[in-house]
Amino acid sequence: MIVLEKRPQPSQFWSLATPIAAVVATMIFGGLLFAVLGKNPVEAIRTIFWDPLLGEFAFYYRPQLLIKGAPLVLIAIGLSLGFKAGIWNIGAEGQYIIGALTGAGVGLAFYPMESWIIFPLMVLAGALGGWAWAMIPALLKVKFGTNEILVSLMLVYVAEQLLASMSLGLLKNPEGFGFPGSRNLQQYDSAHNAELIAGSGMHWGVVAAMITVIFAYVLLNRHMLGFHIRLTGDAPRAARFAGVNPARLILFCLGISGALAGLAGLFEVAGPAGQISIDFNTGYGFTAIIVAFLGRLHPIGILLAGLLMALTYIGGEIAQSQMGLPAAAIQVFQGMLLFFLLALDVLTNFRIRLKTREVA
Repeated sequence: MIVLEKRPQPSQFWSLATPIAAVVATMIFGGLLFAVLGKNPVEAIRTIFWDPLLGEFAFYYRPQLLIKGAPLVLIAIGLSLGFKAGIWNIGAEGQYIIGALTGAGVGLAFYPMESWIIFPLMVLAGALGGWAWAMIPALLKVKFGTNEILVSLMLVYVAEQLLASMSLGLLKNPEGFGFPGSRNLQQYDSAHNAELIAGSGMHWGVVAAMITVIFAYVLLNRHMLGFHIRLTGDAPRAARFAGVNPARLILFCLGISGALAGLAGLFEVAGPAGQISIDFNTGYGFTAIIVAFLGRLHPIGILLAGLLMALTYIGGEIAQSQMGLPAAAIQVFQGMLLFFLLALDVLTNFRIRLKTREVA
């Protein structure tokens, strides 16, 4: 009989080994999925993980790692602060959309004026937009004790409707011949989040992601607020005795995660995406949850996990075009990462024991 026996304390080995084991398990079972679809599993895994880094056209794909990875890291860092404190923001996708809408709205309001101040104002508006959207579940939880998981998740669908409305209405390009979507911000120099070094993939969103990783590391390891976040997640009763203000912590964690998701949306719409459109959101807010847990809620781990997930995005697109893999199969493959991470994470707190069944 197989039983789970609780460990006296969490295993450091499995805490570090679980993400690696989850990636390996995803490769194995993902390969089986591709085989069922009639594709060569070895070739599919090689295409996803090898070609973007060292393949024939890697010089083109490598900069995309930064472009795809930056919004994932930004959002996941914000989510991880709340997750560490037991505050579950599942609506980062909505905050990402609202940040893009408010930031792009400020930039388009100044069109066609050229000024250096426009882009900083867009950045501020994007952060405030995401923050304000995250404050809805935060205030409802503080004032009425509502569940932040449900409220933040439901607000994603409200944000998607606002995105569609703005694409067809207020932000619609008057010179777009009736097509939905805003003006292209890539053609508006003052509002364009251009590459800082041509061909490198490095733009202001990447810089913000790097700064956020450093900020989060210092906060969690060198600041009293970071100690309160960790203490609340590990021992809520002890945190209350230590004088931690739960309401203030909820407002901070949800607010900072919303602001970072809003920044990610702004940097994306002003850079790689270029415009507000009905299908602007690509699921970064939900994928960032996988990134946060794959990185063990640690800033450096999240940075590495964000690059790994960006690799699956780019490799998945290559596999779709070259091997004819359906997009849904790639999404299932990415979802397997979280599934195996959560499944194998049991070994951090429990041992597997084989016991003989007792006879009555």
